[in-house]
Formats: sequence, structure tokens, C-alpha cells
Amino acid sequence: MARRFDHLGDVEAFLCVVERGSLSAASVSLGTTPSVISRAISRLEARLGSQLLRRTTRRLSLTEDGRLYLEQARAAFALIDDAERRIQGGGEVAGRVRLSAPTTYGHYRLPQLLAQFALAYPQVQVELGISNRNVDLVAEGYDLAIRLGRLPDSGLVGRRLEDAQLCLVAAPSYLARAGAPASLADLEQHACLPFIMPSSGKVAPWLFRDGEQELDWQPRGHVQVTDDVLGTVSLAEAGLGICQSYAFILHERIEQGRLVRLLPQLEGRSRPFSIIYPPHRQLSPASRALIDFLAHAAQAGGADVESAAAI
Repeated sequence: MARRFDHLGDVEAFLCVVERGSLSAASVSLGTTPSVISRAISRLEARLGSQLLRRTTRRLSLTEDGRLYLEQARAAFALIDDAERRIQGGGEVAGRVRLSAPTTYGHYRLPQLLAQFALAYPQVQVELGISNRNVDLVAEGYDLAIRLGRLPDSGLVGRRLEDAQLCLVAAPSYLARAGAPASLADLEQHACLPFIMPSSGKVAPWLFRDGEQELDWQPRGHVQVTDDVLGTVSLAEAGLGICQSYAFILHERIEQGRLVRLLPQLEGRSRPFSIIYPPHRQLSPASRALIDFLAHAAQAGGADVESAAAI
């Protein structure tokens, strides 16, 4: 009887190339050479009768067939991993989870949460990528990603972590020089620190609530920040102007007197953070444990699963 799955080594090489981003990085991870990895990919493509990877001198990218095969192969290997862990570890949750998070959440929420998670699940290894770039979960080999904003319908699945409250702040040195605004109209006369959203190139509006009315206000200023929204907080702390950010980022700075809250009568708005994953992927026990832990620890408003987009 012929062996049906004698090509699994080639499949593992394919998965490693995608996750590591290059033939050379995959060869280091698997303890072999780039030429061996290249031949493995070629054998797998010949077996399937389809090209999986587009290879140039500068980069690798997945074809449509490659994306489909990657997703299904990764799910199959995850099932094998889960079965082995259950037998070897007596059901203890173990394994690796690759998680992508933006700088806001990655620096100001996750450190404490992951420290608690590590105590509860010592056999789970979390590989955390912190970036303001929205990663491609399938192509880049991430299991989960934390995203900001409303998540319209798409091919991803999301679970709400929290609604992060917003507040307006400035440094004492700025207020000593320019005074404090007493109303929204006063902000027009102040140096504001806008953030330009990478996805649209537009200035992110500041969100306020005046009684029952929700207001989206466009900040203007001579200094604008792109790519990393935390830059507005750093500039505000240096006395360059006023910024709006999340209370969980600003809390310590306010308590220490490095920043001062402004216009508290207009607070009350928030932006949501969610954790997302591809719907066709078989979540490993480690991934599901991390999702449940973060949602509970961040005091999510509910456990409803909703469609999510890669915004």
C-alpha cells in the first residue's frame, strides 16, 4: 500500500516559508539549506499541479491557490498538534500563539494581561508582534490580531475586548503658555496634535459628547503625526499642544501631573478594540484560551461573535 502522506515534510517547509517570510529564514528554522527548502516547495507544487508561491529576487507572495492551501494545511497541522498535546500533556493547554497588536494596546494593555496569562497558562508561548500595520493573518502566519475601530462585515471573525474611553489632555507647560480651553470653540485657537490615519490619509476626528449629542471634531495643527498614534501623546507631554487619546494610556501621566485633563464635560465617547481571527481556521486550545482570557480580563461587554474587517 502506497503512503498517502509522505509529502508532509514538504508541506511543513511550505508553512515555514510563509511564516518566516523567506527561503533562507525557513532553512534556518528547519536546520537545512535554502536549496533544500526550494526543492520541497517545487515538489509540493508539482504534486498539486498548481503554483503556491510567486518567487522574485526580492520577495515571496502567495497565489490564490497558495492562500487556500496554506489555510487548510495550517488547520490540519493544528489538529495534529492538539491531539499530541492532549495525549502527552494530559489535556493541559499548551502550544504557540502568534498575536499581532497595535502600539496602543501592545504597550499599555497587553504587558499586564500577558503576565497574568503566563501564570495561568505556563505551557503556552505567545509570540507578540507590535505594529500599527494591519497584518494579513493568513499570509503572515498570525493566529490572532487585535484591531481598533468598528468592524464591518468581512471574512474575519471578531470578539469585542473593550470600549476604550477617550480624553483630551495637554502638558502644564503648554497650558501655562497658551491657557486652557473652556469650550469646544476655544480649541480652534489652540495648537492641536492631529493624527493622520494610514488607511485613508485623513485626519482622525476627535470624539466628544455634549449632553446627548455626539460630536466628531476635526483637529488642526502645525504638527501632525502619522503611522504611530502614540506620537501625539509624546508631543503633548513635551508641551507642543493638545491631543486626544485613550484613558488607559493617559491615566498614569495625569496622576503624575505630566498631563492635565481638558474639557471633561465633553467626555463620554470611546473606540472599540476587538480580537480577530480567520473564520475557517480551527482555533487551537491555546488560541481559544488567550481569546477568552483577554476578553474576560478586559471586561468585555459580551461574548458575542461578530464579523470583523481588516481595517
